[in-house]
Amino acid sequence: MERLVIAGVLTVAAALVALVLRGRRPQPPTQPRWQVPSQLDRADFAGADRGWLVAVFTSATCDSCAAATSKARALESRDVAFDEIPYQSRKYLHERYAIEVVPMILAADHDGIVRASFVGVPTATDLWAAVAEARQPGSCPPDPNLVLGQDPGAETGGSEFRS
Repeated sequence: MERLVIAGVLTVAAALVALVLRGRRPQPPTQPRWQVPSQLDRADFAGADRGWLVAVFTSATCDSCAAATSKARALESRDVAFDEIPYQSRKYLHERYAIEVVPMILAADHDGIVRASFVGVPTATDLWAAVAEARQPGSCPPDPNLVLGQDPGAETGGSEFRS
């Protein structure tokens, strides 16, 4: 009789464990998150005398880097410096700023504070609007795709605008 009671208790316990485990959902797969520098030393880049810098971190092994570079290069002007930072020739800057993914586009002000960033290849419209808005707040209509105050570069192709 004692064995029957023990077997019954074990059966009930196993059933309860099975119900609890069935109700649990597995965690979603890990998503990559890349950190975007929040500030740059303008002396590390070309055009430190200009008010703004658009820096593009690239690599020769990156198929999409050329598209990102050409879109960012179009922003160069007397007020905006452009600098491409290829991993192969300027690895020390990739390491210094902990760049783990390319292409990464950063728009920094005169003090080196990164005001807009993109991980991946943005559309020309998104890139140019983000830089225009960083340079002159309120110059562009609000864009729901520009992420305010969130983790920069949280997903490939993501952008961040910091006011």
